[in-house]
Amino acid sequence: MGCCDRDPGFLASLGTAFEMAAVEKVEEQLASLRIAKRSAPSEEPAYLLDIDLSRPAQSENSRFVAVSCSNKSIRVYNRETLHFLREYSSHPGILSGVRFARACDSAVFSACSDGTVKCWDVRSATQKPVQVFSGYPSNVFISFDINCSDLIVCAGTEKVEQDTFLVFWDARGITDCASSAKEPLGVYSESHNDDITKICFHPVEPNLVVSGSTDGLVNVFDINKDNEDDALISTCNSDSSVSFIGWSGRDYKQVYCLTHDEGFCWWDTAQLDTEEPITLLRVLDVRDAVCAENQSLHYMVGGLYHEKAEKLFLIGGTSTGNIHLISCGTDGLSLVGTLSGGHCATVRSFCWNLADESLLTGGEDAQLLLWKPRAVERSLTKKASLKIASSVQKRVRVHNSSLKSRKK
Repeated sequence: MGCCDRDPGFLASLGTAFEMAAVEKVEEQLASLRIAKRSAPSEEPAYLLDIDLSRPAQSENSRFVAVSCSNKSIRVYNRETLHFLREYSSHPGILSGVRFARACDSAVFSACSDGTVKCWDVRSATQKPVQVFSGYPSNVFISFDINCSDLIVCAGTEKVEQDTFLVFWDARGITDCASSAKEPLGVYSESHNDDITKICFHPVEPNLVVSGSTDGLVNVFDINKDNEDDALISTCNSDSSVSFIGWSGRDYKQVYCLTHDEGFCWWDTAQLDTEEPITLLRVLDVRDAVCAENQSLHYMVGGLYHEKAEKLFLIGGTSTGNIHLISCGTDGLSLVGTLSGGHCATVRSFCWNLADESLLTGGEDAQLLLWKPRAVERSLTKKASLKIASSVQKRVRVHNSSLKSRKK
């Protein structure tokens, strides 16, 4: 048989073998993650609630790590050394989430409970934001994101009386109009009826955004449409309060979410106009579905999609600081590996860096850790008694108190 006469079945099986090898390699790398760097203890310990990496310029590595903290501040670190650089405070508002702009790696954003989204220039030590995006008087923002073209900022509100909003702004010119507060472009107000806990723009399509709420709904919008009704592409129901959402799959056609009672839902939006079912997997409680021998799973943190392996992974953990890496397939969930010896309390945040296969994690022990495959920690910093005293523990409320996460 000539080289052009290959059996299609043979080629398909060969492709499957390559895909399996890629997944196995990635799972091996994830399981081999070890602590490479550890941030120095802060003078004011705080929970590390969200982490983001600056996007590198053409040939450079990412330079900065930003962390949102429970003490109403954003902390900025050197990406390679985890040396503390500076801190931006937003008293009296509580900050939710942290995101770097894609095209300007020094611009970092965070939503604030005072009804604003603020942008700082991490090269500057001044406490004044370079840009403030102002919402409407009743808005209390608890979630936000900026789209992949840096053109649109969107923030989600808590429910006030009967109202809950997705608020949009034009983000252009963030670095050269420091004195002005930007007014909203408009709002979506009909698609959710409770706190909007998460917002996530599509990684490559700037007009697509997904939102999740304590009402259980995960909504996908095309913001290029003229009105909210036309913009709403799909509504998926998780039947629980949404704690995390993300995009996955080839060309990012899939949407997934985690819930505050540790459930997992995974949908394929490419099937919307077909007869095929949209739900890829639904797990009522990930803790029951993933039980490793002699390992417990207390809570879920979030998910990450690995482009090279075309594989979705979830991250969960234990109250003592162990981190579990979980592989997702349409046939179910399986434990890939456990990272231990780093944190000594609940892990609340993470950021995956595909460029060097590293993982950043932050937790209730006030530690920021950098994990790399087969790394050897050379820091002399001890992690003894880093867990924050219970008298100063203060969870940031991101959803109704009756829907608190079951963290044990």
